[in-house]
Amino acid sequence: MNEPQAFNNVWDALEDDTAERESLKIKSRMMMEIGQHLKEHKLTQTQAAKMMHVTQPRISDLINGKIDKFTIDMLITMLARLGLHVEVTLKAA
Repeated sequence: MNEPQAFNNVWDALEDDTAERESLKIKSRMMMEIGQHLKEHKLTQTQAAKMMHVTQPRISDLINGKIDKFTIDMLITMLARLGLHVEVTLKAA
C-alpha cells in the first residue's frame, strides 16, 4: 500500500508543472486578498466592479474562485484600483 503524501498546499498536490503551480499560487493569493478587501469594506459586487473598472460578472467570477479566468496582470490592476500595493519577494525554490 502506498504511503499518503503530504503537501505544503493544494497547488503542490494538484499541479505537476512547477511554473504553472507558482502562477496558481500567486493568482489564488491575490484573489483571496481582493475578496477579503471587499468583505472588510462591505463593498457590493457592483460597487467593487465600478472601482476596479470591470463588470459585475467579473467580480462574481473572482469571488467564486474561477482562477482560470484571471491573469496575474489583471489581478495586479484590480488590486491597484482598490488602493492596494503589490510587493514581490523572490527566493530559491
